[in-house]
Amino acid sequence: MYKRLIILSFIIIAALCGLSWLGYRAIDMWSRGIEGARIGEFAEVAEQIRQDVISKIDVFMEQELNRPYTDYQYYSVPENISNRQQQMRPEVSPLAGQLEHGLAFYHFQINPDGSITTPNALLSQQQQTGFLDTKQAELNNLIYANSLNVKDNLLPALGADMFDTYELNYDKNKQTLQESNQETSTDSEKKLKEELAENSSKGVKLQSAARKQNFPIESLRNVNEAQVEVRSRRNIASNLVQNEDITQWQQQADFSYDSDQIQQIEQQPVYPQSDARQVTDMQFQSSETEQNRRLDTSQQVFSEANQDDVVEIPIDPFVPVVVSDTNNGQSIFKGQVFMLRRVKIEDKQLLQGFQLNEKKLLEEVEESTNRFIREGMSFELTQTQNEKSAYTAILDFVGLGHIILNLMEIDPTYVVTQISELRIWYFSIIGIVTLAVTLAVGSLWLNARAQIILAQKKDDFVSAVSHELRTPLTSIRMHAEMLEKDWIKSKDKLSEYYSNMRQESERLSRLIENVLDFSRIQRGRKKFTFKLGDINKCVTDVIEMMRPYAEQKGFTIKSELGDCGQISFDSDAVTQIVVNLLDNAVKYARNAEDKTIIVRTQNDKNFTLIEIEDHGPGIPHRQQKKIFEQFYRIGAEATRETTGSGLGLALVKKFAQAHNGSVEIINVRPTGAVFRIALAMQNPQTG
Repeated sequence: MYKRLIILSFIIIAALCGLSWLGYRAIDMWSRGIEGARIGEFAEVAEQIRQDVISKIDVFMEQELNRPYTDYQYYSVPENISNRQQQMRPEVSPLAGQLEHGLAFYHFQINPDGSITTPNALLSQQQQTGFLDTKQAELNNLIYANSLNVKDNLLPALGADMFDTYELNYDKNKQTLQESNQETSTDSEKKLKEELAENSSKGVKLQSAARKQNFPIESLRNVNEAQVEVRSRRNIASNLVQNEDITQWQQQADFSYDSDQIQQIEQQPVYPQSDARQVTDMQFQSSETEQNRRLDTSQQVFSEANQDDVVEIPIDPFVPVVVSDTNNGQSIFKGQVFMLRRVKIEDKQLLQGFQLNEKKLLEEVEESTNRFIREGMSFELTQTQNEKSAYTAILDFVGLGHIILNLMEIDPTYVVTQISELRIWYFSIIGIVTLAVTLAVGSLWLNARAQIILAQKKDDFVSAVSHELRTPLTSIRMHAEMLEKDWIKSKDKLSEYYSNMRQESERLSRLIENVLDFSRIQRGRKKFTFKLGDINKCVTDVIEMMRPYAEQKGFTIKSELGDCGQISFDSDAVTQIVVNLLDNAVKYARNAEDKTIIVRTQNDKNFTLIEIEDHGPGIPHRQQKKIFEQFYRIGAEATRETTGSGLGLALVKKFAQAHNGSVEIINVRPTGAVFRIALAMQNPQTG
């Protein structure tokens, strides 16, 4: 054994030297690992930003998908106010009064004849009549400029048959989305990790490809199901009448603009000034005669339509359409992005949509970046990669354009500092480990034998407990199966089987309670509750509980209880002491001629004594101290006939010591042994 210890010590020392050398050589590898971990943090931040931007766009697109088609017109006539008898005017579109609505800018409707309708159409009429103030006039100028933009750029891109063009773009959008989904951000992240691992294994620095990744954002191209609005034919006719003249006014509007003003509008056709975004809702100021004319016309249309007829209006998903870039290449997109949807009202088709608000989208990306950026990082949103960036994330709006998110280190020496700290920690740990190994090798010689013995005891314990659990469980299962199948007809046998099942259950309970108590004591969690009481009553209760078990094994329990008076003790602990000693007497005196077990109690000076006497083989003198050690059992485990786990007497000693007492063994002649437990009569400390 000591030869093996010498070899083991040599191996440990050699291993320590080898690990120290390998650790020193691994510093460079660890340095690259720190760099790779930092790149991984940047990639994780970029992915969080991507997911947040996708979430924002999804919420916005969901709102736009559910927007009623009448919001794109100035007037909206609800179902319940489509006749003259109800003296309520049509409602103005919620989009009227401003151009910017989240990521949408300038909502419009393209009619079958190519004319354009907007929710702000009446501003044109009111400017003609001189009703607009300065802010409203500025808003109207922007409406006019964006209407020209749609007319001069979007309509030519759609062509003469704009609805066929919509279908073509819809099919192309699905194909682009399918191609984009073939490589997801998860694939990009996996590819990044593989590249980092490959570079690390080869001992080379991280390549620029690992610092630049593509993060696709497909939300603007998501193919959603068509929405269906259900309206009465009367309501559709009413909406048509209410908005007919407004569309004509807008088509005929011909305002004179100052040349400088027109130039300014054309240079910035997309975004209104901040003071022009909030405009008071304006109601069309028409004469009473004009209102009556509208109602008469509406009533005439109603009379021609079946008022009970219900019409389903399919509204197709939004499809992105990119037209020529008017911002001199400064846009993040390949051109102006319009989101269009088709509305079918029986045989009439409309195109409704809005221009994607690029400025607002950039603000949302910047807000998400500010929210997820981590300590020590900074960023910039550009159209080109910054050579100083630690990580470049390309937020790719699939097929539409991209934003380059350059993530940078605020402190360029961050990684160097981390590596220096790593070296300090490494040499500190090596020093501590060397000292610890030296002490361990020294103590190994002192503890090896004890550990080997303890390991053997634990193996014996596991074997014993397994056997102890298996035997009663097998008996209980066998009896339960026989009872379940009604194989037992005799009442005496039934009583016997029930008794056996109860006794085996009690045996299992004693074993489990011993294991749990030992575990609590080992962890210092065993709590004792000391109360004044009659210890003779506690002992008597245990005797009565164990008597059937002892009688089944052929034993007789006699009690000789003295007058012990009232003492302070933990009843659970005393119960466990007596149970374990009685169980021990039954197991080890099973071959005795005299199968009488005597239980005595008496006072002796400052102690109360509990004695359990049996007439078994007794305990050899050299083993009288060892049997109170944990897991120790007399004889070899392989040839032992008695049951048990090796914890019962160890617990007896622990419980006696908790009462400021002790336990001893007295051999009697001709055969037998007396286990004497001394419990202090004074109230001990609880714990």
